[in-house]
Amino acid sequence: MRAIVRWAHADLRANRGEALFIVLAIAGITASLLLAGGLLQYAANPWQRVFTESSGAHVWIHTRADERTSKLTDIDGVKAFSGPFPTAPATAEIRGASVSLELRGAETEPPHAARPLVDSGHWLDNSVPNGIVLERSVADALWAKPGDALRVRGSDGEYTTLRVVGLADTAEPRFVHGVRPGIAWLLPSQLHRVEPDTRRVGQTVGLRLADPQDTDFAAQQAVTLIGADQVARVSTWEEARAETEGDNRLLGLMLGSFGLGALLAAAIAVTGAISTRVRGHLPDISILKAVGFTPGQVVRAFLVEHAAFAVIGVAIGAVVTETLGPRIPGRIGDAMVLWRELPQHAWAPLATALGAVLVIAAATGLAAWRAGRVSPIPIARGAVKSGRRLSRTARFALQLRTPPALVLGWRGAFHRPARAAAAVGRLALPLLMITIALGAWSTLDRFESRPEDVGLAAELRAKPEGIDDATARKLLSDQPGVTAVYPGVEVAALVPGQTRTITLRGLGTSEHPYPFTIAEGRTIQGSDEAVAGQGLLDLVGAKVGDWVRMTVGGSPIVLHIVGRSIEPQDNGRVISTTVATLREGDPALRPEFYNLVLARAADPDTVSTSLAESSHGGLELRKNTNPADQLSAARGVIIGLVGVLAFIGLAELFTVIAAGLREHGRDLLALKAIGLTPRQIAAVIVTSTGFIAAAAALTGTILGVLASTWLIDLQGRSSGLGAGIAQPPSPGMLLLLGAAAVAGAIAISTLPATRASRRRLTDRQSDVM
Repeated sequence: MRAIVRWAHADLRANRGEALFIVLAIAGITASLLLAGGLLQYAANPWQRVFTESSGAHVWIHTRADERTSKLTDIDGVKAFSGPFPTAPATAEIRGASVSLELRGAETEPPHAARPLVDSGHWLDNSVPNGIVLERSVADALWAKPGDALRVRGSDGEYTTLRVVGLADTAEPRFVHGVRPGIAWLLPSQLHRVEPDTRRVGQTVGLRLADPQDTDFAAQQAVTLIGADQVARVSTWEEARAETEGDNRLLGLMLGSFGLGALLAAAIAVTGAISTRVRGHLPDISILKAVGFTPGQVVRAFLVEHAAFAVIGVAIGAVVTETLGPRIPGRIGDAMVLWRELPQHAWAPLATALGAVLVIAAATGLAAWRAGRVSPIPIARGAVKSGRRLSRTARFALQLRTPPALVLGWRGAFHRPARAAAAVGRLALPLLMITIALGAWSTLDRFESRPEDVGLAAELRAKPEGIDDATARKLLSDQPGVTAVYPGVEVAALVPGQTRTITLRGLGTSEHPYPFTIAEGRTIQGSDEAVAGQGLLDLVGAKVGDWVRMTVGGSPIVLHIVGRSIEPQDNGRVISTTVATLREGDPALRPEFYNLVLARAADPDTVSTSLAESSHGGLELRKNTNPADQLSAARGVIIGLVGVLAFIGLAELFTVIAAGLREHGRDLLALKAIGLTPRQIAAVIVTSTGFIAAAAALTGTILGVLASTWLIDLQGRSSGLGAGIAQPPSPGMLLLLGAAAVAGAIAISTLPATRASRRRLTDRQSDVM
């Protein structure tokens, strides 16, 4: 063992640069994987923490009736109930901001199941009879805090002033402007004061199940027992978790996939480095065997050396991540702080580090095994036919006075196709991953610069408050910067089977259709036609061309899905038709809001301010949410990953250069003999390396473009957005990447090629191995 360690130490001293880059690449990969783990935990565990601590309900039933909820006790598998709570819709206002609320009458003692977790202020108290507790997301929308006075308006239009006494977290679906009301708790006496009309007071009850997998069955039983005409909305714990994970899960999965890809690239790069070392150390291996090393000892020598690289690199990456990770500003730093407090942190970093070491060690096994099979008789290898004669094409090119560096460099790069293909493949893999990262960057740019291409044609949404539709439509149409105004209405609908509530939206008219972004099929052209998001198609098991039956307020509605739209809201679980189609089932239906398409040069903030002033507060204006706003941290992550992959590519490039110098070892004598100067010989070696880099760049970018489009669209389908959102990198960006790879290869290989061309040449036995 002592001899093995001494040989590994000598080899390390002779190849310090390559060893340093391998260690740094492994450290970067380890850091990427640990950050990915932290972000994934950050995405999922805040909701899981709240759900566990609050004994959250798996199913929430929102009803219009108050006499049938007692029947829910007959459902099998229900472990605990939360409520029933009397509920009423209302509108809350504070400092000019307005939101819709679902008021819940609650007692001074919080419920045992699905109890709100108060993290600011306190729970309801009889000493503050007009107190109200706001759920955290609706409080954030209102910029409200304990002590603020909140004006709440019921159906009669009268305002009641309530005092915010606390803010609470809950595991239910969060507040979303125009889609889902926020939750607020107040004493039952105050609820009936805000909403005196008992016909508008319903009930909400939460069911905590013994088996969470029975959610769909329990929801269907509950709707059957109460009656579909009495159920206003059904929500489940799976929907709430998916919404909570949506903001960061995509970022975490992106980082994790790139980290795993970088780990694979590193493993392949290490394998190539060891294979090159085996070929470069043939005389040394022969000497080792001559002095008594067994094949097993040779194998262990290479494994020990590269296992040491892996352990050092993983240790550096883990220590740096654990030390500096919590100090990173923004979401990544918050994720690392939270991860430290979770039970998974006790084993996840160790498992990640051990996995990285094992993968790299396994990748070295084959090359190390080949090292053990090297013949101890050097002359036996010299008898193998080398196949170094110039081809007819090369000789013809020389006759045409083609520069010798190009002809001989091409021959040096590709005269052994198998080895050339292996080198191109290893160098192309990090370039492929970088191209995928650039594809993710381009897709984010597309969301920000061309939102109309990804289902965000309207930047603003205006909701009339206290003014009639005609006045609102005139104000919006006359506003400079507004190019189109589309009336809209959203209602909750039960899908077939009545196990889920989805959003049914009416937008535009038959004469003035809304500009949906259609990825499959066509847009709406007639009555009873609709377009649906990928999330809805997956939920109901439908496809373009199918007819879908839904229930709205107890009344059925049947729509023909003629197209799949890119739908960034509500995880794609949205089906859209025209306002006229919805009016066929309810003639009294009126537009609730207007979607505004702005001119390209118009500033949304300026337009919002101008409309608010011209309407004297009669219009509530909001920006439509862009998913790119939630992935702002992805840009920094992509930059970091590109740096890691560049390190891997650099380490592989050193391997290619070392292999090229060894392959040209015998040719140097011949090139010198035919009259080439040292500068021309160096040009041959550099050109050979450049050809390998160019082939790798071409292969990596082409495959990377195809892979990035496929991966991003796959993620789009799984998140509900649907395929068709991917934007490949621009040709200029790909050209820049390829040029940088080739230029870097040429620049790095220049110095070693110059040194090799000027060394004293002798016909050594090792040059023919």
